[in-house]
This record gives sequence, structure tokens and C-alpha cells, in this order.
Amino acid sequence: MADRNTPVLIGTVPLLYVQSLSISEGYQIERISGSRFSQAIAPTTRTIAVEALLPGPDRLLVKKELEALALVSRVLVAATAPLLASTGIPVVCGLTVSLDMQITDLRFSQTAGRREALDVSLTLRHVPRSSVTAALGEAADLALAAGTALAGATPPAAPVPRTATVPLAG
Repeated sequence: MADRNTPVLIGTVPLLYVQSLSISEGYQIERISGSRFSQAIAPTTRTIAVEALLPGPDRLLVKKELEALALVSRVLVAATAPLLASTGIPVVCGLTVSLDMQITDLRFSQTAGRREALDVSLTLRHVPRSSVTAALGEAADLALAAGTALAGATPPAAPVPRTATVPLAG
């Protein structure tokens, strides 16, 4: 089984075996009037991509929880989790605290060599619902950055050991 690492919280669903996480941010650039210079005036998009492993007997339960979060209909999302109707999906991880996220891509895969686990790949996009939640999300993100800086040195990364296994009987 994979080593447990720093979890990523997608709404109320903890992903305990995250293989990779990336954040992409875009910015709106405007030319300064009467000048040859341009400046970034506003962030336009934020996407978070997560690759994780769902091992063990709870894997199908976690799969269903992620599918419920990814529902397109806000009415169904509101019925699943009433708080999400007004705030979107919060994402909490070591890189960011982002509110107002929505799952835009969700993929599951299973291999013959690892039938007791599912691989999940999901992409979330920032979909602001109100200026209040946007401000709260930025404040939480700043608090995370400040807390990380004050905590001092980070522990060394724990590499996932690669071990050979017995071939499957054919």
C-alpha cells in the first residue's frame, strides 16, 4: 500500500494518498493608457489538479463522495451539502486554502495489478460566488502562508518506496 502523506481535503472528502497536486493561476493583463507598459490587474482563473490513490475497502465510498461533490446541478449539490450552495467546494492542502472551487473533471481508473485500489484524477476551477467568500478564501490562504513561514524548516520529503511484487498468476 502507498505511504500516507499530507492529506488534501476536497470539501468534506479527505484524500490521504495524494501522488501529485498542482495549482495554475491566470491573470488579466491590460495596457496602461498612453503608455507602452502593461500590468496585471486581476486574477482570472485558478485551477487545482490532484492525482491520488484510493486504497482499501473504503475506496468506492470515497469515489461516491467525490462524484456527489462533482454534481453539475447546484440544487443537487445543495441537497448533498447545504453549505456548498453558497460557498462552493473548499480545498485545503499544504499549498493553498481555496474556497469557491468546483470540480470540472473527475476520472477514476483501476489496473489489473492493483485491484484493491482506485486512481483518481480531479481538476477543480475557482468559481467565485460572492466577494465575501473570495475575501475569506484569500485571508485563509494568507494565514496558511504566514503559518508555514513561521513554522520554520519543512521536514524532508518522504519518498514512496518502489518494491517488486510477485507477478499475477495468468
